Amino acid sequence: MTKSIITSFILFFLIISNSIGQEKSTSQVKQLIESYKNDIRGPYYRIKWFCEDGSIRDAKDPCPDDMEGIQHASFKQSALELRKTNQLFFGEILAATKTNEFLDENHNYSRLKQYQIGEYLASIDNGWILRKGQYYRGAKQSEDEEAWGKEFFEEVLKNDDFLKTNYYLVRQTLKDIPHNGDTNIGQLMRSKSKILAEDIPSFMDIRIKIHGNPQKTDIDLVKNYIQKNDKKLSLQEKKDLKNLIVTMEQFYAPLDFNKIDKEIASLKGNAMVVEEIKNFSNYYKNNKSSKKIVENSASILANIRGNILDFTSSKDRLKLLDISNQLENILLIETQNWQTENLAETIRKIEVLTCASLGSGLLEFWEYDRIEKNFKSVTENKDVTIKELNNLLNTSRSIVEWSASLIKANYNEDVIKYTSFEPMAYGFIDDRVRNSIALSLGETVSKLGTFVAKVSKINNKVMSIDNQSAIRGLNPGYAYGELVVVDGDPNAIEVNTNKIYIFQNPPSELKPVAGIMTVSEGNLVSHVQLLARNLGIPNAALSNENLLDLKKFDGKKVFYAVSNKGNVILKPESDMSNEEEKLFEKVERSKNMIEVPVADIRLDVSKVINMREVEATDSGKLCGPKAANLGELKQLFPNQVVEGIIIPFGVFKSHMNLEMPNENKTYWEYLSNAFKQADAKKKSGVSDEMVEKYLLTSLAKLHKSILNIELDKSFVKDLKTNFQSAFKDDMGNVPVFLRSDTNMEDLKEFTGAGLNLTLFNIKNEAKILAGIKRVWASAYTERSFKWRQKYLLNPENVYPSILIIPSVDVDYSGVMITKGINAGAEEDLTVAFSRGAGGAVDGQSAETRLITKTDNYLLAPARQADYIRLPNYGGTKKYYTSFNKEILNEDNIEKIREFATQVRKKIGAKTGNKKQAYDVEFGFKDDKLWLFQIRPFVENKQAKSSDYLNSITPKISSSTKVNINEKI
Repeated sequence: MTKSIITSFILFFLIISNSIGQEKSTSQVKQLIESYKNDIRGPYYRIKWFCEDGSIRDAKDPCPDDMEGIQHASFKQSALELRKTNQLFFGEILAATKTNEFLDENHNYSRLKQYQIGEYLASIDNGWILRKGQYYRGAKQSEDEEAWGKEFFEEVLKNDDFLKTNYYLVRQTLKDIPHNGDTNIGQLMRSKSKILAEDIPSFMDIRIKIHGNPQKTDIDLVKNYIQKNDKKLSLQEKKDLKNLIVTMEQFYAPLDFNKIDKEIASLKGNAMVVEEIKNFSNYYKNNKSSKKIVENSASILANIRGNILDFTSSKDRLKLLDISNQLENILLIETQNWQTENLAETIRKIEVLTCASLGSGLLEFWEYDRIEKNFKSVTENKDVTIKELNNLLNTSRSIVEWSASLIKANYNEDVIKYTSFEPMAYGFIDDRVRNSIALSLGETVSKLGTFVAKVSKINNKVMSIDNQSAIRGLNPGYAYGELVVVDGDPNAIEVNTNKIYIFQNPPSELKPVAGIMTVSEGNLVSHVQLLARNLGIPNAALSNENLLDLKKFDGKKVFYAVSNKGNVILKPESDMSNEEEKLFEKVERSKNMIEVPVADIRLDVSKVINMREVEATDSGKLCGPKAANLGELKQLFPNQVVEGIIIPFGVFKSHMNLEMPNENKTYWEYLSNAFKQADAKKKSGVSDEMVEKYLLTSLAKLHKSILNIELDKSFVKDLKTNFQSAFKDDMGNVPVFLRSDTNMEDLKEFTGAGLNLTLFNIKNEAKILAGIKRVWASAYTERSFKWRQKYLLNPENVYPSILIIPSVDVDYSGVMITKGINAGAEEDLTVAFSRGAGGAVDGQSAETRLITKTDNYLLAPARQADYIRLPNYGGTKKYYTSFNKEILNEDNIEKIREFATQVRKKIGAKTGNKKQAYDVEFGFKDDKLWLFQIRPFVENKQAKSSDYLNSITPKISSSTKVNINEKI
């Protein structure tokens, strides 16, 4: 009996422990949030005394007289558990936290960022989780919070490296964490206007103005609104509107330079910075030229950032950063008052705001150095060519995107996490952008874009929305279908083959779509971008404002086209011309279908092959092109290619000839029968949608069954023998990559890049064997099948081989296309690199460059905060990085040039086609170049030569000149 009771107690304890330690589901987190919102104490439990000796006392039992202590709320057990299980910190009380724990450096400062997101949610949702708890007296003591904030900053600002690598984040936290009596007034102004517009629909136009083009005159707009609607507004609405006016007056109040003069008088560090602030203070008191104020503010912002480490006292650094934030606020106000009248002045304003972006942390110094000269080269001449103007416009657009994407890179991981249980969190990044230089910079670049479009005759025609100059085509093509506007996580959307999608950023594993537009274009050589280019899928970039303007057309049938010069058309179905309607007749579509040759495939070879024994001509016969080409590359570049072994098509086919459980037929017979049944259904009049549904259901069953297939013992023995021979160690001792390599990749007109599975850095023997089955099965996933089904005439004839190569824990990796893409010439190189392994191929915001024979141009800096490395014990390990250093160094770039020359020479000689461009995946480890893959770079010739696309492509001489002082 006793034994039974003890056993029951142990089981009960284990169940309880497991439930406490287990991560809460999204629905559970949502339920907790709702319970906190409706609780008069929110996430808090009781008011307690917290004494310096670590003891905790009841509210009525204060700390002893000889001991310091503070009083604040303790947390409910559910809130404490959420911290442990989900790393979610709701209702943070700063005075109760330790500096290092709150900074949370090991998790990329997640806890600190969550505090900022929580403050934002509270400002737009009536306290959020503290909807009722905000009135819980004594939960937080403002003086304790502010004292803690001051101590926090004085401690963390001692760290030179932290300040240098996280400058933007530091300045943002100063706006949110109380430390000197200030609050984030700009955010408060926007959140109050947002709440008012939700309650009073007729206030929406003023709210849009405050969010998109804030000016001091907005105060009069609100006052006039109250007066005009006096009889319609309730007493509470009038009170809320008057509170908004008070907040706006605080926001637009002039700087207290007497206070600033006192602050800088005691600063000890760089005298030039101190003197510049003094001079600006004197100028500002006596002059009101918006242009001069913006120019001087931008210069001071940049100089504070560049010289702040000269001030060794963390207290002085804190004062300087607070001054920096105040100056930025003045700049944001005055830049709206600086109205440019001609081309030269508009370019000057963009140049100044670019400097301000640097000073506020949105650009890095090395990035600024790369682009600064572009402005000088244009403005130093009286006339400028249309080509030079377009190049400057592209640079200016890039600066806006880099600035906005740095904000996103800092916060996106935590915002996405919060958005899963609180959709309002998604607006946090947009709010930060609107309270940054990026907003005014984007408006000025848009003004330049409108002028350049007029003189270049490159006009977009996108649903009559505003600011169309921000839209630019990336890949030519045309499409017709339902428009889907996704203002959220793209990976949470189930895409449809026949629809046109607008995303914030492209998903890493996009299924086939009719067309795509993105706010963040990822990088030019990701698998998604290469597939779009290969298959003639129209692809364009647009601004976040453009996306929001297009949301009202969500669900409408539209025509979408991108010309060869990058102008974009998006129009309703009803506005399509006869010529445009004819583009989508079925006869036209069939011209783009490709048949995969299978006549020469060698299914009789069912032994593992050493990669050294194959060459490019074996592609599609023994194995796929990855293995065949890498085998040849091992011969051509022996010191830059690892060893490898290949599981050929024949091994896969021999396993597919085994009997499939519960089907009374082999795996291959099941597959063949599924396609025969689908063909019969189609001929009998069943809709394409139902036929596809039948096939996907059948393939899902096959996929699951292949994962459980029993590997032939003789094959496993053969694999182990070849593994030891090639890698000089037993399976289980060497971490390897398993790369899917089908006969349906790198065809003449179909790349198939990234459609099937690659497994990273697997060391365990059992996981390698299971991985082989996973790679085979990946050929039958929905995404892989849909791409093949859409563009191949015989998608059922897929044969996967597997390339096994040892892992190389590269410092950084990426992709090179041996030609210019969207910029540059045929002989140039387009290169995209990210830190760690697997760089650039999955759509990361990679460092992208155009490399010429004599120079290299930055097309985009990296904006991916996380990356992976390949530890020797197998698997992957996640790291975080800052952006203050470029990824590729000059030595790397020179090696890339030399390597590209060798690729063109050696492979061109082999194939007899010296004009062929190549898609090359490689990486650097300790500055040594390692080559992983080369495939032909395939573009869609039909899209390039389309009569329709040629007809909408503007024709104008790029050498036509424009006077730099022309009115704009």
